[in-house]
Amino acid sequence: MMKSKEKGFSLIELLVVVVVIGLVASIAVPYLQRAIRASQAGNTFATMRSVATTQMGYYSQTSRFARVTEANNLMSGAIGTQIGTEVHRGRFVFAMVPANPTDAELREGFTMTATRTDPGEGVTYLYELTQSGNIREVLP
Repeated sequence: MMKSKEKGFSLIELLVVVVVIGLVASIAVPYLQRAIRASQAGNTFATMRSVATTQMGYYSQTSRFARVTEANNLMSGAIGTQIGTEVHRGRFVFAMVPANPTDAELREGFTMTATRTDPGEGVTYLYELTQSGNIREVLP
């Protein structure tokens, strides 16, 4: 009786391994995406808290609140990249409401939003910061 000296995995064994890896990936990927969105939201909240602090300091010096681009300059670009009257940071866009407030409007108060629209998800995330320093999640 002669024994076979062939070594390796059979096609069935390899197929079972590929199926198991596929199942694990199909379960893990949505959780990973959710964790990434949560970390981005946390980062946005932290940025808005820093902006609120900067706004209070700016108001005490100039008797008006800063536009989002002015706040970004005061923070040495820590909010993000300025594009027009908006500041982009990752997938979030920071903007003032109205888009270009007058100095008189900024003496009364301000509203700044952080918006993230992801067409693949079909969900819009919207956070709002006001002169009171309150940050609230408007959407979803």
